[in-house]
Amino acid sequence: MVTTILDTELKAYFQENKQQFESNLLEEAVNVKDKINDILRVGDIDLINNAHKLVFYVLEGRESELQAFARQEGIAWATHSLAVSFKLEWVQAIRRTIWKFIREFNEGTPDILKGHFFNLEKRVNSLIDQFLNSFFIDYSSYKDQLLTAQKELVQNLSVPVIPITSTISILPLIGAVDSFRNSVLEEKVLTEVGRLRIQTLIMDLSGIADMESEVIDHLMKTIDGSSMMGCRTVITGLRADVVRKMLTLGIKFDKDTKTYGTLQQALNIYLINPDKQ
Repeated sequence: MVTTILDTELKAYFQENKQQFESNLLEEAVNVKDKINDILRVGDIDLINNAHKLVFYVLEGRESELQAFARQEGIAWATHSLAVSFKLEWVQAIRRTIWKFIREFNEGTPDILKGHFFNLEKRVNSLIDQFLNSFFIDYSSYKDQLLTAQKELVQNLSVPVIPITSTISILPLIGAVDSFRNSVLEEKVLTEVGRLRIQTLIMDLSGIADMESEVIDHLMKTIDGSSMMGCRTVITGLRADVVRKMLTLGIKFDKDTKTYGTLQQALNIYLINPDKQ
């Protein structure tokens, strides 16, 4: 009965002094207070209203709602790449402000809080800690999902197999090709050859300035794999440095792999004048 009266009186005290709570909170959150409008603009996250929501979830002991709120906040901050240091400072400022108000409440009504302080302290701090733990877990989990999705997108964009007819596709490669990208290249090429039923893959290497010997060897295996699936590979745009390295290593294309100086030459033969193949 006393606990119920305490909870009711305490919630009423916080509600009656809502504006003062906001003022004290902003004094506590030294680094965050100047970022409130930026966070609202970037992430549509209202820190002030969310602070009041957190306080009353804590005071009312609404653990399930608190967990759901933490998840929502974690995903929102991860989505908009907001600095978690601001969130940590903000929640700790909320904690300090809550206890400041509880002390002031106790000074005005000492008989209500008497004998119940320990339980109140345990509940308040435990729920705030639960909120922070859930927030960081959901933030990290969702951030990892976003990074994985972005990595997959970059991988697909780095190996763009472009269909130009029902049987012919182009693969323009630009930039550095390391062992990781080579693995992506092999997987993407073999997958697309099977999915699109590609019979001729024109691989343009004019955007590749140099390739390590391991990369060249892996590329040859990718070409061999495509051939095993019934797809012939046409190479265009080989640069002199790459050719010299291939000659030094004793690597050469098999007789079924055609090479042309430019992509335009290959397109002219395979699209415009197929009889010249």
